[in-house]
Amino acid sequence: MRAALTKDNTLVVTEVPDPVPQEGQLLVRTLACGICGSDLHALRHPDAFMDTTRRSGGTPYDPRDGLVFGHEFAGEIVGHGPGTERTLPVGTAVCGPPIGLGPQGAGIIGYAPMYPGGYGEYMILNEGLAFAVPDGLAPEVAALTEPFSVAARAVGRSGIGAGDVSVVLGLGPIGLGVVATLKARGHGPVLAVDFSPRRRALAERLGADELIDPAVSSPYDRWSDLGVPTGTTDRMAAEMLGTPVRAAVVFECVGVPGVLGQVIEGAPAGSTIMLVGVCMQSDRVEPGIAVSKELTVRGSFGAVPAEYRATLDDIAAGRIDAGAIITGTVGLDGVAGAFEELAAPERHAKIVVVPQGVS
Repeated sequence: MRAALTKDNTLVVTEVPDPVPQEGQLLVRTLACGICGSDLHALRHPDAFMDTTRRSGGTPYDPRDGLVFGHEFAGEIVGHGPGTERTLPVGTAVCGPPIGLGPQGAGIIGYAPMYPGGYGEYMILNEGLAFAVPDGLAPEVAALTEPFSVAARAVGRSGIGAGDVSVVLGLGPIGLGVVATLKARGHGPVLAVDFSPRRRALAERLGADELIDPAVSSPYDRWSDLGVPTGTTDRMAAEMLGTPVRAAVVFECVGVPGVLGQVIEGAPAGSTIMLVGVCMQSDRVEPGIAVSKELTVRGSFGAVPAEYRATLDDIAAGRIDAGAIITGTVGLDGVAGAFEELAAPERHAKIVVVPQGVS
């Protein structure tokens, strides 16, 4: 099959062996696959990518050695491996979480050589983790269930309550997904923060209540106006008096050094900081400030199948407009160029690869 294969620090379109489904697996023809920021990081900073994966308990494969990336996918079943129940017939459009399991071992689809991803013409998926794409849902949109499910997990892990204020820092695909998920679940106000006018406009389309350009104003200057006490003493006093006060959740979806320190400095007392952006470099923070403010810092990574299924339902029902963030489509020959284009936030938010050719 044709695939965009990693080679050193670039992508080369070439012929690679077709994947062969084993026990309990399906062979699918890739219909669409989103390009994720994690793929860009892995290609450009492979050592940091592998180090972070290893120290987090994972088994990294060197992106320079020849991987077929692509973990945001939708495909069409073209064959069943041995031991499958064949519940979904050939021709069914499917998508699913990028979890590879089988006799080949376990791995993340697109980051393990035995589980080539959606930048190739064919993939193998676990039958039990392949969900039928609802009728009428375009495969390009169904493929984005994966990043939106990552956002849904982050919102769920945040513990945000009704009426709490949420600030979403960084409006890449995951940050936009967090905005969409918050609004789909009835939360507000949601403050969306990014330097890019185009991405702020996308956040507005997804329901953000307030848009902030950090080059013009600080996202941390609105607490008092929104009824959120900023100091620990004020919050404790309100608690002792039984006075209801708003809490805040800051979703850090940027993932670059220095941002976490700024969030700890600017977050109000008693708030929760959700780390969603993946920073792969060392950073420096002042723990004493977090302690004095009684901040909660949580990480969130990926999504489990139930979260993926629920997100797919939200997208199919129109509660989340995942297609709103698609700003471009390319074939396999355009993948390398798309990686370069995504470095400029004013040009694109999400580019989707169609391996069989763009119509």
